Amino acid sequence: MAMNVEIWHNPRCSKSRETLALLKEHNIDVTVVLYLQAPPSRAQLEHAQRLLKRPLLAMVRSKDPLFHKLGLNKNSPNAQLFDALENNPSLIERPIVLTDRAAAIGRPPEAVLTLLSVPMHRS
Repeated sequence: MAMNVEIWHNPRCSKSRETLALLKEHNIDVTVVLYLQAPPSRAQLEHAQRLLKRPLLAMVRSKDPLFHKLGLNKNSPNAQLFDALENNPSLIERPIVLTDRAAAIGRPPEAVLTLLSVPMHRS
């Protein structure tokens, strides 16, 4: 049974390009979502965060000047962070790779390989 794999991709980001190339090197059929052009909904953001199994702040580019300009900080409530991500998709950490059961942030790109475990064949 094929696994659904999706990447929230920004072609201008080197880590995003490297992660997409890595997926292709492993012959992973991936759906590319250009999230800056088609921003994820609040429900999609919440779903991605659940799949990541990490604090919401892990999905946020907290070093981006816009993060501070919006009055956000590391103690901002999740509701405020979700609002910021929904209205400012450039604040979404990239790339995020999602499967039906889990997600990972491609920093480093190899981090996404844990999602795609392929059985080892013994000789």
